[in-house]
Amino acid sequence: MIYDLKKRISIVIPAYNEEKNISFLIEQLGETLSNTNYEYEVIFVDDGSRDNTLNEIKFNAAMHSNVYYVELSKNFGKDHALKAGIGLAKGDAVITMDADMQHPPEMILTMLRFWEDDYDIVYTYRKNANPHAKKYQKATSKMFYKGINMLSDIQLENGTADFRLMDAKVVKQLKAIDEYEIFLRGIIKWTGFKQIGLPYTPSKRHTGEVSYSFFNLVKLAVSSIMAFSARPLYVVTGIGLFVSALAILYIPYVLISYFAGYAVSGWASIMATIAFFGGLQLLVLGIIGVYVGKIFMQSKHRPNYIIRSTNFVAVNNDLIRI
Repeated sequence: MIYDLKKRISIVIPAYNEEKNISFLIEQLGETLSNTNYEYEVIFVDDGSRDNTLNEIKFNAAMHSNVYYVELSKNFGKDHALKAGIGLAKGDAVITMDADMQHPPEMILTMLRFWEDDYDIVYTYRKNANPHAKKYQKATSKMFYKGINMLSDIQLENGTADFRLMDAKVVKQLKAIDEYEIFLRGIIKWTGFKQIGLPYTPSKRHTGEVSYSFFNLVKLAVSSIMAFSARPLYVVTGIGLFVSALAILYIPYVLISYFAGYAVSGWASIMATIAFFGGLQLLVLGIIGVYVGKIFMQSKHRPNYIIRSTNFVAVNNDLIRI
Protein backbone atom coordinates (compact mmCIF):
# COMPACT_ATOMS: atom_id res chain seq x y z
CA MET A 1 0.00 0.00 0.00
CA ILE A 2 1.27 3.47 -0.92
CA TYR A 3 0.96 6.12 1.77
CA ASP A 4 0.71 9.88 1.39
CA LEU A 5 4.00 11.37 2.52
CA LYS A 6 2.26 14.50 3.79
CA LYS A 7 0.11 12.75 6.36
CA ARG A 8 0.88 13.57 9.98
CA ILE A 9 -0.08 11.54 13.04
CA SER A 10 -0.57 13.01 16.51
CA ILE A 11 -0.19 10.59 19.44
CA VAL A 12 -1.77 11.86 22.66
CA ILE A 13 -0.66 10.18 25.90
CA PRO A 14 -1.97 11.15 29.35
CA ALA A 15 0.53 10.41 32.13
CA TYR A 16 0.05 10.19 35.88
CA ASN A 17 3.04 8.93 37.90
CA GLU A 18 4.64 7.17 34.92
CA GLU A 19 8.23 8.43 35.24
CA LYS A 20 9.83 5.06 34.45
CA ASN A 21 7.69 4.45 31.38
CA ILE A 22 8.17 7.67 29.40
CA SER A 23 11.54 7.07 27.75
CA PHE A 24 10.78 3.42 27.03
CA LEU A 25 7.45 4.30 25.39
CA ILE A 26 9.06 6.95 23.17
CA GLU A 27 11.68 4.40 22.11
CA GLN A 28 9.00 1.82 21.26
CA LEU A 29 6.98 4.36 19.28
CA GLY A 30 10.11 5.29 17.34
CA GLU A 31 10.82 1.67 16.48
CA THR A 32 7.23 1.20 15.33
CA LEU A 33 6.82 4.32 13.22
CA SER A 34 10.34 5.14 12.03
CA ASN A 35 10.05 2.83 9.02
CA THR A 36 6.73 4.28 7.84
CA ASN A 37 6.16 7.28 5.62
CA TYR A 38 4.16 9.12 8.26
CA GLU A 39 5.37 12.13 10.17
CA TYR A 40 4.34 11.84 13.79
CA GLU A 41 4.35 13.86 16.97
CA VAL A 42 3.91 12.70 20.55
CA ILE A 43 1.97 14.91 22.96
CA PHE A 44 2.32 13.94 26.63
CA VAL A 45 -0.19 15.42 29.08
CA ASP A 46 1.05 15.32 32.67
CA ASP A 47 -2.08 15.04 34.79
CA GLY A 48 -0.74 16.35 38.10
CA SER A 49 1.87 13.63 38.64
CA ARG A 50 3.49 13.45 42.08
CA ASP A 51 6.70 11.81 40.94
CA ASN A 52 9.32 12.77 38.34
CA THR A 53 7.07 12.19 35.32
CA LEU A 54 7.03 15.81 34.17
CA ASN A 55 10.82 16.13 34.26
CA GLU A 56 11.16 12.91 32.28
CA ILE A 57 8.78 14.25 29.64
CA LYS A 58 10.62 17.60 29.48
CA PHE A 59 13.96 15.82 29.14
CA ASN A 60 12.68 13.77 26.21
CA ALA A 61 11.03 16.83 24.65
CA ALA A 62 14.43 18.53 24.67
CA MET A 63 16.01 15.46 23.06
CA HIS A 64 13.33 14.83 20.41
CA SER A 65 11.88 17.56 18.21
CA ASN A 66 8.60 15.69 17.78
CA VAL A 67 7.87 15.26 21.51
CA TYR A 68 5.71 17.86 23.28
CA TYR A 69 4.48 18.22 26.83
CA VAL A 70 1.46 19.78 28.50
CA GLU A 71 1.48 20.17 32.27
CA LEU A 72 -1.95 20.48 33.88
CA SER A 73 -2.28 22.55 37.05
CA LYS A 74 -3.61 19.55 39.02
CA ASN A 75 -5.02 16.07 38.53
CA PHE A 76 -8.15 16.62 36.42
CA GLY A 77 -8.66 12.97 35.48
CA LYS A 78 -7.69 10.87 32.50
CA ASP A 79 -10.50 11.94 30.15
CA HIS A 80 -9.85 15.63 30.74
CA ALA A 81 -6.13 15.07 30.18
CA LEU A 82 -6.93 13.35 26.90
CA LYS A 83 -9.20 16.25 25.94
CA ALA A 84 -6.31 18.66 26.62
CA GLY A 85 -3.97 16.75 24.32
CA ILE A 86 -6.59 16.27 21.63
CA GLY A 87 -7.27 20.00 21.73
CA LEU A 88 -3.66 20.70 20.73
CA ALA A 89 -3.28 17.92 18.17
CA LYS A 90 -3.03 19.03 14.54
CA GLY A 91 -2.48 15.67 12.84
CA ASP A 92 -4.50 14.21 9.98
CA ALA A 93 -5.27 11.46 12.50
CA VAL A 94 -5.01 11.41 16.28
CA ILE A 95 -4.10 8.31 18.28
CA THR A 96 -4.70 8.13 22.04
CA MET A 97 -3.04 5.55 24.25
CA ASP A 98 -1.87 4.94 27.82
CA ALA A 99 1.68 5.49 29.04
CA ASP A 100 2.05 2.17 30.88
CA MET A 101 2.80 0.04 27.77
CA GLN A 102 -0.36 -2.05 28.15
CA HIS A 103 -1.41 -0.70 24.77
CA PRO A 104 0.99 -2.37 22.30
CA PRO A 105 2.51 0.29 19.99
CA GLU A 106 2.77 -2.18 17.10
CA MET A 107 -1.05 -2.15 16.84
CA ILE A 108 -0.79 1.43 15.59
CA LEU A 109 0.28 0.07 12.18
CA THR A 110 -2.93 -1.97 11.98
CA MET A 111 -4.98 1.08 12.97
CA LEU A 112 -3.33 3.11 10.23
CA ARG A 113 -4.17 0.47 7.63
CA PHE A 114 -7.85 0.62 8.55
CA TRP A 115 -7.70 4.42 8.52
CA GLU A 116 -6.24 4.31 5.02
CA ASP A 117 -9.17 2.05 4.11
CA ASP A 118 -11.49 4.99 4.96
CA TYR A 119 -12.46 4.21 8.56
CA ASP A 120 -12.90 7.37 10.65
CA ILE A 121 -12.50 5.72 14.06
CA VAL A 122 -10.48 2.62 14.87
CA TYR A 123 -10.92 1.67 18.52
CA THR A 124 -9.74 -1.31 20.54
CA TYR A 125 -11.25 -3.59 23.14
CA ARG A 126 -9.81 -6.40 25.22
CA LYS A 127 -10.32 -9.77 23.55
CA ASN A 128 -10.32 -11.53 26.92
CA ALA A 129 -10.09 -10.43 30.53
CA ASN A 130 -6.83 -8.64 31.27
CA PRO A 131 -4.45 -11.48 32.24
CA HIS A 132 -2.36 -9.06 34.30
CA ALA A 133 -5.26 -7.59 36.32
CA LYS A 134 -6.31 -8.70 39.79
CA LYS A 135 -9.54 -10.69 40.27
CA TYR A 136 -11.51 -7.78 41.74
CA GLN A 137 -10.36 -5.54 38.87
CA LYS A 138 -11.63 -8.05 36.30
CA ALA A 139 -14.96 -8.37 38.11
CA THR A 140 -15.50 -4.62 38.51
CA SER A 141 -14.53 -3.96 34.89
CA LYS A 142 -17.09 -6.50 33.70
CA MET A 143 -19.80 -4.97 35.89
CA PHE A 144 -18.83 -1.50 34.68
CA TYR A 145 -19.54 -2.28 31.03
CA LYS A 146 -22.67 -4.30 31.79
CA GLY A 147 -24.05 -1.39 33.80
CA ILE A 148 -23.32 1.13 31.05
CA ASN A 149 -24.84 -1.03 28.31
CA MET A 150 -27.96 -1.75 30.39
CA LEU A 151 -28.67 1.74 31.72
CA SER A 152 -27.35 4.11 29.04
CA ASP A 153 -28.13 4.78 25.39
CA ILE A 154 -24.75 3.60 24.07
CA GLN A 155 -23.31 0.11 23.71
CA LEU A 156 -19.64 -0.52 24.44
CA GLU A 157 -17.75 -3.77 24.00
CA ASN A 158 -16.52 -5.24 27.26
CA GLY A 159 -13.02 -3.90 27.84
CA THR A 160 -13.24 -0.95 25.43
CA ALA A 161 -9.97 0.94 25.81
CA ASP A 162 -8.68 4.49 25.35
CA PHE A 163 -6.35 3.09 22.66
CA ARG A 164 -7.87 4.40 19.44
CA LEU A 165 -7.32 6.29 16.19
CA MET A 166 -9.57 9.16 15.12
CA ASP A 167 -9.63 11.00 11.83
CA ALA A 168 -9.20 14.79 11.90
CA LYS A 169 -12.91 15.37 11.16
CA VAL A 170 -13.83 13.36 14.27
CA VAL A 171 -11.31 15.31 16.34
CA LYS A 172 -12.83 18.56 15.10
CA GLN A 173 -16.20 17.52 16.53
CA LEU A 174 -14.65 16.42 19.83
CA LYS A 175 -12.97 19.80 20.25
CA ALA A 176 -16.37 21.48 19.94
CA ILE A 177 -17.95 19.38 22.73
CA ASP A 178 -18.07 21.26 26.02
CA GLU A 179 -19.24 19.00 28.84
CA TYR A 180 -18.25 19.32 32.48
CA GLU A 181 -17.92 15.56 33.02
CA ILE A 182 -16.69 13.95 29.83
CA PHE A 183 -16.52 10.21 29.11
CA LEU A 184 -14.59 9.92 25.86
CA ARG A 185 -15.20 6.23 25.28
CA GLY A 186 -18.93 6.89 25.25
CA ILE A 187 -18.81 10.19 23.37
CA ILE A 188 -16.65 8.76 20.58
CA LYS A 189 -19.08 5.86 20.20
CA TRP A 190 -21.98 8.34 20.20
CA THR A 191 -20.51 10.49 17.41
CA GLY A 192 -21.18 7.82 14.83
CA PHE A 193 -18.92 8.06 11.76
CA LYS A 194 -17.46 4.90 10.24
CA GLN A 195 -16.05 2.88 13.13
CA ILE A 196 -14.39 -0.49 13.58
CA GLY A 197 -13.27 -2.26 16.74
CA LEU A 198 -10.08 -4.29 17.01
CA PRO A 199 -9.61 -6.91 19.74
CA TYR A 200 -6.29 -6.94 21.56
CA THR A 201 -4.59 -8.55 24.54
CA PRO A 202 -3.15 -6.03 27.01
CA SER A 203 0.57 -6.24 27.58
CA LYS A 204 1.99 -6.28 31.07
CA ARG A 205 2.68 -2.86 32.57
CA HIS A 206 6.30 -1.89 31.97
CA THR A 207 6.57 -0.54 35.53
CA GLY A 208 4.25 0.71 38.25
CA GLU A 209 0.80 -0.26 39.50
CA VAL A 210 -2.74 0.50 38.32
CA SER A 211 -3.86 3.77 39.93
CA TYR A 212 -7.62 3.25 39.48
CA SER A 213 -9.27 2.17 42.74
CA PHE A 214 -12.63 0.42 43.19
CA PHE A 215 -14.15 3.71 44.40
CA ASN A 216 -12.90 5.56 41.31
CA LEU A 217 -14.36 2.89 39.04
CA VAL A 218 -17.77 3.10 40.74
CA LYS A 219 -17.69 6.90 40.47
CA LEU A 220 -16.77 6.66 36.78
CA ALA A 221 -19.58 4.16 36.15
CA VAL A 222 -22.26 6.34 37.78
CA SER A 223 -21.00 9.47 36.02
CA SER A 224 -20.80 7.73 32.63
CA ILE A 225 -24.27 6.20 32.81
CA MET A 226 -25.89 9.49 33.79
CA ALA A 227 -23.95 11.39 31.14
CA PHE A 228 -25.59 9.43 28.33
CA SER A 229 -29.10 8.65 29.48
CA ALA A 230 -32.02 9.58 31.71
CA ARG A 231 -32.83 5.87 31.92
CA PRO A 232 -32.02 5.62 35.66
CA LEU A 233 -34.89 8.06 36.29
CA TYR A 234 -37.21 5.83 34.29
CA VAL A 235 -36.00 2.79 36.19
CA VAL A 236 -36.73 4.28 39.62
CA THR A 237 -40.08 5.53 38.31
CA GLY A 238 -40.91 1.97 37.32
CA ILE A 239 -39.85 0.71 40.75
CA GLY A 240 -42.08 3.34 42.36
CA LEU A 241 -45.07 2.27 40.27
CA PHE A 242 -44.44 -1.38 41.09
CA VAL A 243 -44.27 -0.70 44.82
CA SER A 244 -47.42 1.45 44.61
CA ALA A 245 -49.23 -1.43 42.89
CA LEU A 246 -48.20 -3.79 45.68
CA ALA A 247 -49.47 -1.30 48.23
CA ILE A 248 -52.86 -1.16 46.48
CA LEU A 249 -53.07 -4.96 46.51
CA TYR A 250 -52.43 -4.84 50.27
CA ILE A 251 -55.58 -2.74 50.90
CA PRO A 252 -58.10 -5.65 50.59
CA TYR A 253 -56.09 -7.61 53.15
CA VAL A 254 -56.22 -4.69 55.59
CA LEU A 255 -60.00 -4.26 55.16
CA ILE A 256 -60.72 -7.97 55.57
CA SER A 257 -58.54 -8.13 58.66
CA TYR A 258 -60.28 -5.09 60.16
CA PHE A 259 -63.87 -6.31 59.65
CA ALA A 260 -62.99 -9.85 60.69
CA GLY A 261 -61.73 -8.49 63.98
CA TYR A 262 -58.28 -10.06 63.98
CA ALA A 263 -56.23 -7.09 62.87
CA VAL A 264 -53.23 -6.74 65.17
CA SER A 265 -50.85 -3.79 64.87
CA GLY A 266 -47.26 -4.99 64.76
CA TRP A 267 -44.24 -2.86 65.43
CA ALA A 268 -41.96 -4.98 63.23
CA SER A 269 -44.18 -4.81 60.15
CA ILE A 270 -44.68 -1.07 60.54
CA MET A 271 -40.97 -0.41 60.89
CA ALA A 272 -40.15 -2.66 57.94
CA THR A 273 -42.67 -0.81 55.76
CA ILE A 274 -41.36 2.60 56.82
CA ALA A 275 -37.77 1.55 56.24
CA PHE A 276 -38.57 0.13 52.80
CA PHE A 277 -40.47 3.15 51.53
CA GLY A 278 -38.01 5.54 53.17
CA GLY A 279 -35.09 3.84 51.46
CA LEU A 280 -36.91 3.91 48.11
CA GLN A 281 -37.61 7.63 48.46
CA LEU A 282 -33.97 8.34 49.31
CA LEU A 283 -32.85 6.34 46.28
CA VAL A 284 -35.12 8.30 43.95
CA LEU A 285 -34.14 11.64 45.49
CA GLY A 286 -30.46 10.67 45.28
CA ILE A 287 -30.64 9.92 41.55
CA ILE A 288 -32.56 13.12 40.88
CA GLY A 289 -30.02 15.01 42.99
CA VAL A 290 -27.12 13.69 40.91
CA TYR A 291 -28.76 14.91 37.70
CA VAL A 292 -29.50 18.31 39.24
CA GLY A 293 -25.90 18.51 40.47
CA LYS A 294 -24.61 17.81 36.96
CA ILE A 295 -26.81 20.59 35.58
CA PHE A 296 -25.51 22.94 38.27
CA MET A 297 -21.85 22.18 37.53
CA GLN A 298 -22.38 22.44 33.76
CA SER A 299 -24.04 25.84 34.20
CA LYS A 300 -20.83 27.23 35.73
CA HIS A 301 -19.00 26.74 32.42
CA ARG A 302 -15.69 26.03 34.12
CA PRO A 303 -12.92 24.71 31.86
CA ASN A 304 -12.29 20.96 31.76
CA TYR A 305 -8.62 21.57 32.58
CA ILE A 306 -6.07 24.30 33.24
CA ILE A 307 -2.63 24.23 31.57
CA ARG A 308 0.20 25.24 33.89
CA SER A 309 3.06 24.97 31.40
CA THR A 310 3.81 23.60 27.93
CA ASN A 311 6.37 23.80 25.14
CA PHE A 312 3.64 25.01 22.81
CA VAL A 313 3.58 28.80 22.50
CA ALA A 314 0.62 31.18 22.43
CA VAL A 315 0.06 33.17 19.23
CA ASN A 316 -3.15 35.16 18.87
CA ASN A 317 -4.68 33.31 21.84
CA ASP A 318 -3.91 29.96 20.22
CA LEU A 319 -1.25 27.45 21.26
CA ILE A 320 1.06 26.41 18.45
CA ARG A 321 4.30 24.43 18.21
CA ILE A 322 7.63 26.13 18.71
